[in-house]
Amino acid sequence: MSASQTPPATAVPGDDVPTLLVKIFGKDRPGITAGLFDTLAAYSVDVVDIEQVVTRGRIVLCALVTTPTGSASNGATEGDLRATVHSWADSLHLQAEIISGTGDNRPRGVGRSHVTVLGHPLTAESTSAIAAAITATGGNIDRIFRLAKYPVTAVEFAVSGTPTDTLRTALATEAAVLGVDIAVSASGLQRRAQRLVVMDVDSTLIQDEVIELFAAHAGCEKEVAEVTAAAMRGELDFEQSLHARVELLAGLDASVVERVRKEVRLTPGARTLVRTLKRLGYQVGVVSGGFTQVTDALQDELGLDFASANTLEIVDGKLTGKVTGDIVDRAGKARLLRSFAQQAGVPLAQTVAIGDGANDLDMLNTAGLGVAFNAKPVVREAAHTAVNVPFLDTVLYLLGITREEVEAADTMAD
Repeated sequence: MSASQTPPATAVPGDDVPTLLVKIFGKDRPGITAGLFDTLAAYSVDVVDIEQVVTRGRIVLCALVTTPTGSASNGATEGDLRATVHSWADSLHLQAEIISGTGDNRPRGVGRSHVTVLGHPLTAESTSAIAAAITATGGNIDRIFRLAKYPVTAVEFAVSGTPTDTLRTALATEAAVLGVDIAVSASGLQRRAQRLVVMDVDSTLIQDEVIELFAAHAGCEKEVAEVTAAAMRGELDFEQSLHARVELLAGLDASVVERVRKEVRLTPGARTLVRTLKRLGYQVGVVSGGFTQVTDALQDELGLDFASANTLEIVDGKLTGKVTGDIVDRAGKARLLRSFAQQAGVPLAQTVAIGDGANDLDMLNTAGLGVAFNAKPVVREAAHTAVNVPFLDTVLYLLGITREEVEAADTMAD
């Protein structure tokens, strides 16, 4: 086809082109959308924009269309269109409103973000405060929709007109005051790209601290728990605390490994999180300051793509009280995240890290999105966002994945 034969691009109404906003309200039923546009088709109008939402069986349907010019063969005018649409709506016991104007929608402001809010419950008071905080930053709420109604209420605000970092800082303060979880991420294609999700294990993927499970069999659980808590708060050097705790396990029979594996309890929602991510094409890994004797079993059980942890030394069927190889500490977790991303072919900007302790901070800050999961205060303050409900699969909503998509993924073949 020559240049002279190239079909013209579809015309976009300019600011001075007359348009009509047709709004329909009422009880939802099949055929309303088709019926409205069948009615409009008689007037040869162009569709500029459409929005439709159904809430508790009530429909709000908005159509932005060009205004009839009266130059068509049937001589139809705006007045004719208005009369016909109102007559059609009345016949279905619907309400109609038609507003004259010019041009398309106002362009969205620069700086576009997704604000995900998790409430358990989500109150009107907290929703009001969040909306006011968005407005105070200069942002405009372009759209709101619900992602999930259980195990938490999750809604997403599409916001424009303010930088993502500015919005994240303002809403972090509101989240702490209101007791809700708020995540802010930049809009764009990378949010929809396949990602790599890397999790801590102890008190994140699982409910337990593995070293404490070993310590219970050695009769030193209290001593180990005290050191673990101090390390997770950032009060002790992780590597030193690890060696001190592992020394207390010296002499344990290696058969304790299998018993500990059976005692491990996955965090509620952990299976759903991993299963859904895998079925949607994500790659998933774990890094742990715990032990490969447990993480290897979790990798097999959950089908994880990557796993790395410390290794307890076992000689002649006994734990020696030492670990072998490089220590997976705070810096090591960040290093492993980079390594996993490189192996997965995923840019760091498209990685997600989840953790709860101070030794997760470097990893959380290295990832494109760092999620503090039921974390210590020092971690919540430093992470991109925090989740403070006991369901690990709520992280899916921070990625823009709806509950319906989670359930649909469950119907997909493995």
